[in-house]
Amino acid sequence: MYRWVQKFAPELTKRTEKHLRRASVNCHVDETYIRVAGRWRYLWRAIDANGQMLDFCLTTRRDAKAAKAFLNEAIERVRLHRPVKFVTDNVHSYLRVIRKINHRYDPDFDNIKHIDRKWRNSLIESDHAAMKRLLGYRHSFRSLGSAKATLSGIETIRTIKHGHTYNRKSGISSEIQVISQLFQAA
Repeated sequence: MYRWVQKFAPELTKRTEKHLRRASVNCHVDETYIRVAGRWRYLWRAIDANGQMLDFCLTTRRDAKAAKAFLNEAIERVRLHRPVKFVTDNVHSYLRVIRKINHRYDPDFDNIKHIDRKWRNSLIESDHAAMKRLLGYRHSFRSLGSAKATLSGIETIRTIKHGHTYNRKSGISSEIQVISQLFQAA
């Protein structure tokens, strides 16, 4: 099973990307911890206002450089538009990074608003809890590559399950149909 996840999860993620619904312009960003190779790593995650996964990233640090790399990657992944609002917790590195991103787009106007109220970020906090429940009680991986592959598969399956793909009906038979359509050409 482990080898199948490592081989097919990145392929499933790649094939699913073009079938995703358009994301909302309001993003919730937060980080949590998981163990990789016996060390704690930061798992940065971004979801939109509807709970659709935008992006995730694993880093060793929780600093402005990691926040900048992650937020730029998340904005690039939302293809058709830029986010209007980022909801985060009270980490100061987000504020600096969002100011730099705003300055890059338009030096005279703040296009992206930053809301740093912890209670407003409960949507992604509950999403972290649901994702960690799927990882089991250990929350650990042996290598960074296996962690990225497994997490990408988990996030993709959760995206399909929550109906964030086009032409999706409710029920498990519809989920099976979506996955079979993705791999039909193979």
